Amino acid sequence: MRPITNRINTDSLISEIRVLRSKQQARHILVAGGAGFLGSHLCERLLKLGHTVICVDNFSTGLERNISHLRDFKRFSVIRHDVVDPIDIEVDEIYNLACPASPPHYQADPVHTMKTSVFGALNLLELAACTGARIFQASTSEVYGDPLVHPQVESYWGNVNPFGPRSCYDEGKRSAETLFFDFHQRHDVEIKVARIFNTYGPNMRPDDGRVVSNFIVQALKGQDITIYGDGSQTRSFCFVDDLIEGFQQLMATEPSFTGPVNLGNPGEFTILELAEQVIKLTGSRSKMIRKPLPTDDPQQRRPDISLAQSKLGWQPLVPLSTGLERTICYFDRLLTVEAHEWVGTA
Repeated sequence: MRPITNRINTDSLISEIRVLRSKQQARHILVAGGAGFLGSHLCERLLKLGHTVICVDNFSTGLERNISHLRDFKRFSVIRHDVVDPIDIEVDEIYNLACPASPPHYQADPVHTMKTSVFGALNLLELAACTGARIFQASTSEVYGDPLVHPQVESYWGNVNPFGPRSCYDEGKRSAETLFFDFHQRHDVEIKVARIFNTYGPNMRPDDGRVVSNFIVQALKGQDITIYGDGSQTRSFCFVDDLIEGFQQLMATEPSFTGPVNLGNPGEFTILELAEQVIKLTGSRSKMIRKPLPTDDPQQRRPDISLAQSKLGWQPLVPLSTGLERTICYFDRLLTVEAHEWVGTA
């Protein structure tokens, strides 16, 4: 990896490269975490827009099945690589989506989660600085912690436990944001920072551990649906197609607009209301059982998307019921295939 302090590109050359790239229709785009839930949808969207896409993933939580259908595109390639280690490749744009995002997965190896957030951001920012690429950071609503301000606005600094069980992810993402803005201010790297709120849809893992996938899988299997706490805590659920559109709109803004910008659905539901909708839509006879609320689990979560509406012209369009139906169909097919595969190997 070419260190930023010794890179050959001068500021004037970087500016010329950016002007040329701004006139290009098709671009070479690196998607770190491209085999994951969000990354696979982003790769597909970019390919359909005519771009060349390099998917970089260590496949710790990303899945080959998420991207197998994309291998038919000649403009699609996959590199098995962990962004904790430097990478050197010529690209026009970079999307940094590399990090486990569900509590069971990011808590499984908290040290590596922190390394992925911090070292991964550093390595990709140095690549952007060397190549003149515009770079997108998938940050998170978790930077607000268990918020004392509701709904959450981008100017809110958050209420995060710096050494709790969620801190490897929360503080890792906060540190990554710091690096992004430092590179922007010190090295003129073009950055775009999105704070992503709860998102759901096809390509989530059945063992994802987040509430939508948990409820749907439990309902389809006829298992008890697990409610943590009394179910009164709230979340805002954004369908994945809406979120990916937000990514595209943010990446297309003028260089002076960096974010951070909230991307999520401002519709607010209690966890109990979500469980009731899932049971209704699946026709399940599952019962709801309650368990203690996990440490530092936020009581309220809803984005203020005024900035996204004014700067991006973006807002989510898919109602929760419609998105849940599409997600249920995905998991129903997936569980059916897995059941057949299990029988075939028995």
